[in-house]
Amino acid sequence: MGTDERRSVVTPGAEPTPIGELPPVGVVPPKMHAQVVRQSRYGDPAEAFQPELVDTPRIGPDEVLIAVMAAGINYNNVWAARGYPVDQVAVRQKRGEQEDFHIGGSDAAGIVYAVGDDVTNVEIGQHVVVHPGVWDADDPWIARGKDPMIAPSAKIWGYDTNYGSFGQFARAQSHQVMPKAEHLSWEEAAAPTLVGTTAYRMLHGWAGNTVQEGDLVLVWGGSGGLGTQASQLVKAAGGRAIAVVSDDERGVYAVKCGAIGYINRREFGHWGVPPLVDDKAGQKEWSAGARAFGKKVWEVAGSREDPALVFEHPGSATIPTSIFLCQPGGMVVICAGTTGFDAMVDLRYHWTRQKRLQGSHGTNDEQAYAYNDLVRNGRIDPCVGRTLPFTGIPEAHAAMGRGEDVFGNVTILLGAKEPGLGRA
Repeated sequence: MGTDERRSVVTPGAEPTPIGELPPVGVVPPKMHAQVVRQSRYGDPAEAFQPELVDTPRIGPDEVLIAVMAAGINYNNVWAARGYPVDQVAVRQKRGEQEDFHIGGSDAAGIVYAVGDDVTNVEIGQHVVVHPGVWDADDPWIARGKDPMIAPSAKIWGYDTNYGSFGQFARAQSHQVMPKAEHLSWEEAAAPTLVGTTAYRMLHGWAGNTVQEGDLVLVWGGSGGLGTQASQLVKAAGGRAIAVVSDDERGVYAVKCGAIGYINRREFGHWGVPPLVDDKAGQKEWSAGARAFGKKVWEVAGSREDPALVFEHPGSATIPTSIFLCQPGGMVVICAGTTGFDAMVDLRYHWTRQKRLQGSHGTNDEQAYAYNDLVRNGRIDPCVGRTLPFTGIPEAHAAMGRGEDVFGNVTILLGAKEPGLGRA
């Protein structure tokens, strides 16, 4: 979040506000309730997150303080709670930050309660959402006009940074703060921004392989938060998304959220790292499984057509199949590794057919605002699967870590007293 000196915005004498209530707009209590992760609790998210009363964060000249009405649950804070693959508290302390805890949460809908002296695009009292791209404005990479999300200083808000949406007040850079869709409730508005902007970048951010009219796109995890946003974005661009899911109920949900059809991956057994190339019998067996999966893609598509784009995030279990199936000149684009980070690519299917394996991470401002405009115009549904109270943050992450939350996005109420509030 930079090294500039933080500016206090707290209101002397203000008492902490109970969850489900708000102080008057602009009144900032010195203490706030938050779900906090500490290094001594790393492990199962159900135990790692615990409610604490902590100091309300101070803001810098180009930062905004937001009273969080509702927050979204994302897989990145499963990792933060485990302290793996990155110990975020230790990383931030090495950067010179003093806090010995992590307040995560990379999706928020709320009300602006304070702005820094240099902020000109956000006003106190405004209803907003937050996109997850964070970077240093003076980064030389950005000064050269390059994509800020690839800059050395780029981070994901509420994962790499502290004071995300799992506290009553969240701190964000002003460029992250976008207008809330007026027709959505607080929990609906909080649900999709991280996954939606991530999906938008994956599908629209890589010149030469952006989703086009008529394109066939294979979407892994088609019933989850990322997948439901991806299928809608493909449809909005005139493409056709095929969802990959783990049972028929999830497939029906994925179709409801924009896919043209679905494939139940449990009908196939060739997942994971394939046998080595010299293992002819093993290769034959694996290839037969991958080809059978490919025929299922053709069946759903209605023609012998391979995907122009494969929307990836499982990683280890699925990358070999994704590379195998992607059409020549097409792209496999990946933003995570929820089944593991040790993926294998058979280069015979990669270089000779001139396919692209593209990493994608986060969002820049242009992509985030384009996505948010689609939400505000009603073209993208947040796909809220369930909404929980503030106390549900630990178990929501534990369930996500076990692969149980697979129907859209999970949201949490903080300042909002009950679901359904916040619509204009």
